[in-house]
Amino acid sequence: MTQDPVQSNPGNYSVVFENDRVRVLEYRDTPGHRTVVHRHPDSVMVTASSFRRRLISGDHEREVELPAGTVQWLPAQEHVGEKIGETDTHVFFVELKE
Repeated sequence: MTQDPVQSNPGNYSVVFENDRVRVLEYRDTPGHRTVVHRHPDSVMVTASSFRRRLISGDHEREVELPAGTVQWLPAQEHVGEKIGETDTHVFFVELKE
């Protein structure tokens, strides 16, 4: 199984821009959805909608709730995401290739 989110979760992640320095992914899901394990390199996340979800990485779980318009740095990570909120999610990831 691949850990690239576009390949492991193709119904949720799509590439909207890519060049030799960055790749921009768009992510969408609905309440109750759970991803399969995947990996993100260092990236910047931009929330286009508010969301609440559980992130599971190995034996660690944490809940995250963010409003629309949040911009935040994400260090490289591998996880499973589970949508625990009641609204659809719409997020962009700017993945760094350096």
